Amino acid sequence: MELFNSALGKNMTLVHPAYFIISGLVGIPDIKYYYVFLFVVYIVAVVGNTSVMAVIYLDHNLRSPKYIAVFNLAFTDLFESSALVPKVLDIFLFDHPFISYNNCLTFMFFCFTCLSMQPLNLVALSYDRLIAIIFPLHYHVKVTHKFMFSLIAFFWFVVITFTLIAVGLLTRLSYCKSLVITSYFCDHGQIYRLACNDNTPSTVIAMLVPFLILWLPLLFILLSYSYIGYVLSKIATVKERGKAFKTCTAHLSLVAIYFIPMLIAFTMSANIHPNARIINMSLTSVFPPMLNPVIYVLQTQEIKITVKKLLKIRKQ
Repeated sequence: MELFNSALGKNMTLVHPAYFIISGLVGIPDIKYYYVFLFVVYIVAVVGNTSVMAVIYLDHNLRSPKYIAVFNLAFTDLFESSALVPKVLDIFLFDHPFISYNNCLTFMFFCFTCLSMQPLNLVALSYDRLIAIIFPLHYHVKVTHKFMFSLIAFFWFVVITFTLIAVGLLTRLSYCKSLVITSYFCDHGQIYRLACNDNTPSTVIAMLVPFLILWLPLLFILLSYSYIGYVLSKIATVKERGKAFKTCTAHLSLVAIYFIPMLIAFTMSANIHPNARIINMSLTSVFPPMLNPVIYVLQTQEIKITVKKLLKIRKQ
C-alpha cells in the first residue's frame, strides 16, 4: 500500500509541465499530403456516419434493437473522428505541435473513450446476431429496446470510468525530463513513460484496460460466431447456413476492419520504426469510422431498401 501511495504522489510535490510536444511523423518528405489524406477520410466518415444515423432516424422500420446498436456505432465513429482528426490536422498541418497539459489530457480522454467504445459496439451487434440465429423464436423477448439501450449505456459507463481512471492516474505523475510525445495524439502509453516518479499504477491500467476493452470483446465475438457455426452445422442445410451467415457479413466485416489492424499494431509496435507505428495506429483510428457506414449501406438489405425509398421520394 505504501508503494501505491508513493506512486500516486502522496507526500511529494508533483511537477506538471505547461505543455507537451507531439512529434508525429519525422523525416518523411511531403508528409503534409498524408494529413490532407486524413482530412479526406474524415470528411467521408462524417458524411457516411451522419447519413446512416439520419436513415435510421427517418425510417421507423429501422427502430429495432439491432439498429439502436448500429446508430450508436455510427455516433461513436462520428464522435471519434471529430475528436481526433481536426486536432491532428491543427497540430501537424498547421504546425502547432505544442499542446497544453490540460488540453492534452482532455484530448486523450475523448479519443480513448471513443476508441474503447468501438469493440463494445461490436459485442452488442455480435450478441444480437447470436440470439437472432440461435434463438430466433425468443429474439423479441431476449433482445428488446430496453435491453439494448441498457447494454449500450452500461458500455458507455464502463469506458468512461476506465478512461477517467487512466487520466486521473496521469495527474499523479511528475514530468521533469523530456516532454516529447512520439505519437500523433496524446497517447496514454507515451505520456506515462515520460514520468519521473513511480508510474506503476498507470502501467497496471495500461495493461488491464486493453485486456478488458479489446481482448475480452474479441474473445466473446470469436466464441459467439464459433457457437453459431457449430449449431448451424448440426441443424441446418448448406443453403440455410449460407442464408444465416449472410445476415452476419456486415458485422463480420466491421470486426475484421477494426481488430486486424489493431492486432498488428499491438503485436508489432515494439519491433517497427516509430513512423510505421504512428501511420499504422492513425490509419487504424480513422479507417473504421470511414468504412463502417459504407459496409452497412452496401451489405444490409434493410438500409439499402430505406436509402432507395428516401432517394425515390426526394426524386419525386
